[in-house]
Amino acid sequence: MSRSSLYAVLAVLAVVVVAFGIYYVYQEQQRTTLSISVDEGGVRVQGPN
Repeated sequence: MSRSSLYAVLAVLAVVVVAFGIYYVYQEQQRTTLSISVDEGGVRVQGPN
């Protein structure tokens, strides 16, 4: 494997790691922080644990 192809593989791996990090942060921001439900038992409010 030549040096340039090794650099290309490392660059691709770095891009994958950065993309996964961005995706993880995005998913963490999309989590519901407050849940309110109303049923026969009354009103239930649940926050993050």
